[in-house]
Amino acid sequence: MLNEEKKSFFGKLSQRIGDALMARTTVDEDFLDELEEILITSDIGMETTMKIVETLRDEIQSNSLTKPEVIKIRLGKIIASLMDKQEAHGLCSDTPLVILMIGINGGGKTTSIGKIAHKLKKEGKTVMLAAADTFRAAAAEQLSIWADRVGINIVKHKEGADPSAVIYDAIQSAKAKNIDVLICDTAGRLQNKKNLMDELNKMNKVIGREFPEAARENLLVLDATTGKNAVSQVQEFGEAANITGIVLTKLDGTAKGGIVVTIADEFDMPVKFIGVGEGIEDLKEFDPKEFAEGIFNE
Repeated sequence: MLNEEKKSFFGKLSQRIGDALMARTTVDEDFLDELEEILITSDIGMETTMKIVETLRDEIQSNSLTKPEVIKIRLGKIIASLMDKQEAHGLCSDTPLVILMIGINGGGKTTSIGKIAHKLKKEGKTVMLAAADTFRAAAAEQLSIWADRVGINIVKHKEGADPSAVIYDAIQSAKAKNIDVLICDTAGRLQNKKNLMDELNKMNKVIGREFPEAARENLLVLDATTGKNAVSQVQEFGEAANITGIVLTKLDGTAKGGIVVTIADEFDMPVKFIGVGEGIEDLKEFDPKEFAEGIFNE
């Protein structure tokens, strides 16, 4: 799981921390100050950074830690513990399941839908897509390309149609065909926050009324390259929908990616998937222990 990610954010973070440790003969307050700066400039928020540094300081003092390699491993475990939401990281396995995909335009939402659909189909589940982003030109066409690529059905209406009507029709079709998982695309941006909240509320009401037996997931897609702007997206979309997990995209290349740690810690929210490339297989289930400890043990 770690090969691709090591080339990006966490590999770079590990290297920077390792360099800072190896440059010192003792691990002191100057190192902790430098660590604080490294974490903040890696897009880990101030509150989470202070929590990490304070926990590490306590462990260094209480366990008389001096070896850089030991401290690096401890740091990895601290970061892993902040991200670890246990079983909440897994996608709901109950069927029928309705997944509402939300997030701003350009964040990788359509691509993530296609990759999740592909993953579920490989697991033996039947999947259908609902093109409920009717506000953006070509949104349904882009989703149709992914449906064709994965080999699944899609329900769509004309551009400008009522998104909740698309959801309604998709539910009827999914029920008639005994589909296991219905994945619904939604608009990334409407005229204002009230429009966004009203539209998502309407969709949720339709799903609750027409498909009450279905399990639910509301996944927020975030672009890792937006850094701290992702925090405001979690806050805004969190007011409009009960977010059950995060899909973090574009964690390959230039992304600093510390936002993973910040969101998991400050919002107590599980990261369910991470996108590490453009390929259909490049969506990985998120395992915080393997992710952090594997890196800091390298």
